[in-house]
Amino acid sequence: MAATEQQHEQALKKFLDERPELRHELDNLNPLLAQAKGETAAQYRDERLHEAFEDEAERRGLFAWELTLLLTAATPQDYEAQRREVHIEVAEMAGMDWLDYCELYGIKP
Repeated sequence: MAATEQQHEQALKKFLDERPELRHELDNLNPLLAQAKGETAAQYRDERLHEAFEDEAERRGLFAWELTLLLTAATPQDYEAQRREVHIEVAEMAGMDWLDYCELYGIKP
């Protein structure tokens, strides 16, 4: 079960709540930059937030969906169970053997 949109929104909120400096930066973006991209200020801000979230996931060696699960799971065990479930789905969709997939992504089978 991949992370839901609701989980992702909760993760973004928690991510931003934990980073007041990022919130300040996002709240004070130059509106001309948004206009230059043909976006509203809100769209531009949202795009920058998603970029920061993805950068943080990459910094931690995670996929963005893994960071979403990490920030929204009730317990570390819940996170691991959800993460494993998604990886199994991804391996199946890719038509990969589970053991090969685990080796590729450093997952304990």
